[in-house]
Amino acid sequence: MEALDIFSSRISVREYSDRSISKEDLMKIADAGRLAATARNEQPWEFVVVTDRKKVAELAGLTDTGKFMAGAGASIAVFCRDTKYYIEDGSAATENMLLAAAALGISSCWIAGDKKDHAVRISAALGAPAGMKLVSLISLGYPRAKPQPHEKRPLKELVHWEKF
Repeated sequence: MEALDIFSSRISVREYSDRSISKEDLMKIADAGRLAATARNEQPWEFVVVTDRKKVAELAGLTDTGKFMAGAGASIAVFCRDTKYYIEDGSAATENMLLAAAALGISSCWIAGDKKDHAVRISAALGAPAGMKLVSLISLGYPRAKPQPHEKRPLKELVHWEKF
């Protein structure tokens, strides 16, 4: 898929087929996160890839808003050291992984971490060391049905030149 096409075709998917995701593709997705923009080149991230479906379902059950993840083929938890820009850095890594998954034909959904009550439960379930912040969970899988992109606001309505 062409890079710019990914932006207009990628959407969040919450229903997945039973098809497994290869370790090779999961490593490509994680590598895209590793290559994300990062303030001061801190690279504060660590990624926990979960492929055991029972563990994915367990994590889903611990979330406030990600119960659907129970049907995913895999999940990636994005943790960051508590640096000044950990939210920005972890979010950049998360977005890179969402786009990489789309490029590989794998659907995904971003599940919030840091500001949610479930962050502490997920961190404990994955054995995260003290001081690590859960920025996001990413559910991954092949879609049960062909996803349709959502309509976005027209560009001319939100781009402003020289001043707001």
